[in-house]
Amino acid sequence: MAEDTAEGAEDTSIPVAGDPRARRRGQGELEAQVLAVLQRAPGPVSAGWVQERLDGDLAYTTVMTILSRLHAKDAVTRTRSGRSYLWQASSDAAGLAALRMRRVLDGEPDRDAVLASFVTALLPHDEELLRTLLDSAGAPAPDREG
Repeated sequence: MAEDTAEGAEDTSIPVAGDPRARRRGQGELEAQVLAVLQRAPGPVSAGWVQERLDGDLAYTTVMTILSRLHAKDAVTRTRSGRSYLWQASSDAAGLAALRMRRVLDGEPDRDAVLASFVTALLPHDEELLRTLLDSAGAPAPDREG
């Protein structure tokens, strides 16, 4: 999908309400923005608190929908507070991206082909990093006795 921004135009991550340059955000972008707000929170916060930190340009119901989706993905936790919930991040942006990648992989019938295609498309540095991470994940845990 083509971007609606002019070449060289400044891109803002959170458009300001009423800004004629504001564009419609995708679900993944909204989730990342809500998660970022929760990560900066001083503790568990209300959906209204989150909405205010998003410059108030999203409807309360939209914020609630995003929070519910993040909760279903285990990216946030919620605790009951009266008749509503208080929300807290349990994942960061990298964790959310990993969850999305895992969901895509889980939805494919030929996991081997998807993983092989993914790895062959990696840049050399990313492939090296992935190999290092896989090697360290497969290494035996250090002996804690003695």
